[in-house]
Amino acid sequence: MKNIQLLSGIVLIALGFTSCKDEKQEQAKKKIDSYVAYVDSVKNVAEEDLKADWKDVEAEYERRAENAQAALADLKDNTAETEKINESKIKYEEFKNQMAAKLAPEVTPKQKLRNALFGEGKIGDDMSFAWVNAQNIHNVYQQFVHTVENNKDSYSREDWDEIKLLYEALDSRKNTVEKEGLTAEDNRKIAGLKIKFAPMYTVNRMGAKSEENAAAKK
Repeated sequence: MKNIQLLSGIVLIALGFTSCKDEKQEQAKKKIDSYVAYVDSVKNVAEEDLKADWKDVEAEYERRAENAQAALADLKDNTAETEKINESKIKYEEFKNQMAAKLAPEVTPKQKLRNALFGEGKIGDDMSFAWVNAQNIHNVYQQFVHTVENNKDSYSREDWDEIKLLYEALDSRKNTVEKEGLTAEDNRKIAGLKIKFAPMYTVNRMGAKSEENAAAKK
């Protein structure tokens, strides 16, 4: 009798372990399904709502992704679930890239001009030229003047006014840089670029103004 009771106890314990194990696997699958469902559902949310709450969306995604990844350890055979997670990761990354483009601040025509003349994001609303130094100022002038030369026929009068404003600010920075080790050779090259720029600005700015006046009369 005692042996039967002992055997029954062992069976019950084994069944309990099996039940716990099955429940753990079920919970793991639910976490993975929750992650997959979240990725699919995010794409159906209105774009304006996503823009307003994008940080929350990303935080929730990260939480569910971590839970799903950790849940794989609780599955005896996780091949199918791993594939599901990987597919959802790819879906989300593609969607995230699409949203990044939509969330990026719109670049104004003025900022596009500044980016072309000096490099992406080098000159912002603060008009700071602190990044220009004795070592790079010749290259800065060179890019500025050559960019203007290559695009001079497409600039409007407002563009030329902005170009002049930026050119004068760069010149002001040069006055400071000259005292910080600007070489005579670079100074000579910059002088040549300045001689090239001056008449190009005057002629083309006048031409742009004349074209705008003619267009206004029509």
